[in-house]
Amino acid sequence: MRKITASAPGRTCLFGDHQDYLGLPVIACAIDRNIKLIAKENLSETFVLNMIDIDEIRIIDIHATFDKLEARDYFASALRVLRRYGCKPNTGYTITITGDIPINSGTSSSSALLMAWIRFLIEAFGIDHEVTPDFLSKLGYESEVLEHGEPGGMMDHFSIGVGNIVHINTKKPFSFDVIGTELKGLITGVSGVPKETIGLIGELKGNALLAIDIVKQNYPDFDLNASKIEDLDRYRNCLPDRLIAYFEAAIKNYHYTKEALKEFEKPVLDLQKIGALMNSHHEVLRDLLKITVPRIDQMINAALKAGAYGAKIVGSGGGGSIVVIADPQKEDAVIKAILNAGAEEAYVVNVDPGVRIIDNIEI
Repeated sequence: MRKITASAPGRTCLFGDHQDYLGLPVIACAIDRNIKLIAKENLSETFVLNMIDIDEIRIIDIHATFDKLEARDYFASALRVLRRYGCKPNTGYTITITGDIPINSGTSSSSALLMAWIRFLIEAFGIDHEVTPDFLSKLGYESEVLEHGEPGGMMDHFSIGVGNIVHINTKKPFSFDVIGTELKGLITGVSGVPKETIGLIGELKGNALLAIDIVKQNYPDFDLNASKIEDLDRYRNCLPDRLIAYFEAAIKNYHYTKEALKEFEKPVLDLQKIGALMNSHHEVLRDLLKITVPRIDQMINAALKAGAYGAKIVGSGGGGSIVVIADPQKEDAVIKAILNAGAEEAYVVNVDPGVRIIDNIEI
């Protein structure tokens, strides 16, 4: 009888929120809050999933093909995707799932669970492909976004699958680079306000793509990936008023992400400069895309008043979490300020190496 333990981290987006579905780059990192999946082989032909944190049990026939998917059923979609690559379950496992990633908070608890599930399935049953961080990330993206026809991008899966701090170029041909393994002074603040993902991403993506399409109709030489912040005035006038903010947000967020990449490529990080760029990025998310809520704004204002270098909302918006960059010597004061501003939780996080198998042993 085998016991397999898989672990997958959460992630935080440092730069590039609402960019990856536009084919623009993202800078994100895995953080050391994890979903752990402990699987013990059983004598049945079922996966018995004990999801401790939400007090649910699910039983899945190992031979199920899931010709039809229920919305957001990532256990099923991952099994469907992995079968295409030759991963075919042949024995059951009783699986205990626990984690310390806040649920529905913008730090990718659902994607972490999916990635831990994928990693376990491959470890248990093999696959007809070399198992690399790149390949694991693509499996996650296929299982969550493509199989379900969801509007999200690749950031979550590559942050978790590759680990560390990654710069993800989401334009075809797709590529990524690990640009760091450590980032001091990194803090997560959890608002306790549930984020709104699918509907909000769909609306923002649709408006941004429509704005970009109108600009291209009027300026056939326009290339979003070659755009510069100085180009805004040239293109803004061809857009209806309701779409200007979405186009401006895309251009500005792209600019701040490119500037941040320059800082991460330096041998010594300047946390103050990274923080200032983070503040500028957040202003776009708050004022143009309008994805914040009062508690998020209060938490960010409190962090900055307590001496943080920078802070921004993380993820789709409408609630969720913030990421903060602070002087490591001021972490305690910043955390206290965030909690006093109404946060449900606030804590220091470290950069995590990504999804992995912790053990595979006979019992």
